[in-house]
Formats: sequence, C-alpha cells, structure tokens
Amino acid sequence: MRIARFSIDGNVAFGAVEGDPTGTGGSGSYDGLVLDIIKGVPFADFTLSGTKVPLDKVRLLPPVLPNKVVAIGRNYAAHAAELGNEVPTAPWAFFKPSTSVIGPGDNIVYPSFSQEVHHEAELAVVISRLCREVPRERVKDVILGYTCANDVTARDTQQTEKQWARAKGFDSSCPLGPWIETGIDLAAAGDLAVTATVNGELRQAGRTRQMIHSIEDLIVNITEAMTLLPGDVILTGTPAGVGPLHPGDEVAVTIEGIGTLTNKVISRG
Repeated sequence: MRIARFSIDGNVAFGAVEGDPTGTGGSGSYDGLVLDIIKGVPFADFTLSGTKVPLDKVRLLPPVLPNKVVAIGRNYAAHAAELGNEVPTAPWAFFKPSTSVIGPGDNIVYPSFSQEVHHEAELAVVISRLCREVPRERVKDVILGYTCANDVTARDTQQTEKQWARAKGFDSSCPLGPWIETGIDLAAAGDLAVTATVNGELRQAGRTRQMIHSIEDLIVNITEAMTLLPGDVILTGTPAGVGPLHPGDEVAVTIEGIGTLTNKVISRG
C-alpha cells in the first residue's frame, strides 16, 4: 500500500494511493491516481473509508511529521571517496530537525549563509511503532515503509563548521515523499535503485545494496542509544554523484518501487 498525507479544503488526512504511479511525480502530475481516505492513522489499526478523491485535486504533504530524523553519513563508499572522506567503521549518525522537513512540490529555500548547496538522494525508512533496543530479527516489525528523501546539504558550511547542525538542518533541507510504500519487504529494500536528476540531467545513480551498513545495522545501532517513535524517519545515506543546486533548479529523487520526489530551489526572499 502507498500511504500519502495530504490537505484538501483546509483539512489534513491520510489516504491510500490507488492507480499506477509509474512515471508520475517527476512532472508534478498525478493524473489517474486516486486517494481512498483513511479512517485513523497509519501507525495504528485503520480502515479505508471508501471516500475517494483524485490525487491531483489535493496538496501532497510530507508523508509524516517526524519527531526526529536520524540521518546516516558516509554510508556509501563511493560518496565518501568523492568528498575525500574515510569510511566510518560504525554508522555515523546526525539529526535533522522536524522543521527541516518539507513535502513533494515544496520549495527548497537556499540558505543565506551558504554559497554551495548540494542534493543527496536517499532511501528513507519510516518507523511504525515506539521501539528501543531492537534486535536484528525484529527490525522488520518496526518499519512502516519507505519513502524518498533528499538530504540537502550546505556543503561549504559543513566543511567549515565542526558539527553539521546548520549545514544539514536548515529549514527546507529535508524533502520527503511523495508517499510511504508499505509493500516493500526488508530484503527488497536492500537492493533498490536510487537516482537524482537536476533539471532532467542524471546526477546520481546507485543501489541500496551499496550501503556499507544495512537497514538492519542502522536500526539496531540507533535504537541501542535512543527510543524511536511512530513516524520517525531514518535517512540511510546517499550514493555518489552529489552536486550543486542553484535557485531555479528542479531536483527529483526517484527510488525504485516507490516513486519520485520533486522540489524546486528558490532564493530566500
């Protein structure tokens, strides 16, 4: 099931996406897709209402509003190498605040303190339930599904500041969407194609099997230290090919079996 979060006539709800989304999202068009409005929330028992609305008549929102986004740095060897960094021996986690999250079609606002902002296409894991110290054999039980993410980074700031809070946590630096795909099992999630285009030009192309630390590794490692809540998001790292974004650019992250997340870059007003 594909679960979207959306607004219509001032109301916010979740809905199950019906129809074939292949090829949609990159142009911002969702022709032919329909939302069956969910009674309840996807983190508990819910039913489909049978009330349906065309997806192109609503505004898609970030598929979740996470309490926290736990992101993993340098989880693809080729990406670490392209920036001249060593590969960490254990998962290298950092946070992106909830205020950094935006949805499909929302604008990435170029921060005033940076002159070099990069895209980073990533598979995002959405947590289904409160969990702590998750054993490896139970990891699949705490995953609601997967979505596309763009770990937008002020690269110059990242390089000059010792910690990454501003470089990776500025407003609009965490696009998520367009929906949560719950039909991908853990094994399949370990080998999905991840791409990024800027103005239609391919920039990044990798597969999740290239991750140094697997999804299981990441959830075990993170929950050793902290409790994850329903709707929390884990960003699993980015393949090689990251590069600059400029005001006026359109960046699209596509993940096999999920869909395409598209955002435009604008200058701060």
